[in-house]
Amino acid sequence: MSDAEQPTAADVRAAADAVKDALDRHLEAIERRAAGAEDADGTSGDAASDADVFAAFDELAAAGEVFDELLYDVYDEVTPFEIPGGESLPAYTGPEVPSALSVFVRRDYTVSEPHRLLAQAERVIELDPESVDEEEEEDEENSPARSVHAALGVLFGEYEADEIATRHQEFGLEEGDSTLWVTAGDEPGDPGEWLSSPFENVDPERVICRFDVSSVFDEGELEEE
Repeated sequence: MSDAEQPTAADVRAAADAVKDALDRHLEAIERRAAGAEDADGTSGDAASDADVFAAFDELAAAGEVFDELLYDVYDEVTPFEIPGGESLPAYTGPEVPSALSVFVRRDYTVSEPHRLLAQAERVIELDPESVDEEEEEDEENSPARSVHAALGVLFGEYEADEIATRHQEFGLEEGDSTLWVTAGDEPGDPGEWLSSPFENVDPERVICRFDVSSVFDEGELEEE
């Protein structure tokens, strides 16, 4: 790629303006749909209104991605926003008004500082001795204070996954890729029905929205030859 083709500060500013315009159009589409719902005595907006919101959403996502890429190319900075990664998904075919939702989440970590992980697990045990059973406490070799495997069990048993994601550095973990899918369902599953294989029946055509976080988004696109 030649120097003449490199993005400029003016390109970044233009992309930022495009994001602002897309934000306005997205909000306007939502407001029109809400006004239509109120006129219909509280019922949901018509299909055309929903289509306008979805189209404005896609436009906003695309504008945000362009801005994020240019910001990185010119200033080596990124935005704090996650870019929906729905480009590989088929068209949505689920219900217009879902009666149930399922949220599928995967987060990858690297154990970068095992000593910190072990220390945190030991601290949890000191504050709450009941967080481990007697057998684990007596097994010195595999105790949470010595075994990373056991320490992970203590920490993920004590803290919510979202809290660990927020405080991962305190636990000696390094973030990897993550993804979150929100899917539409016809009705909630029966208690215990899917626990043995929670991710087995994800239907891509019922994904309402998806958010991916990966270091590849910070590397920019491959240069054209």
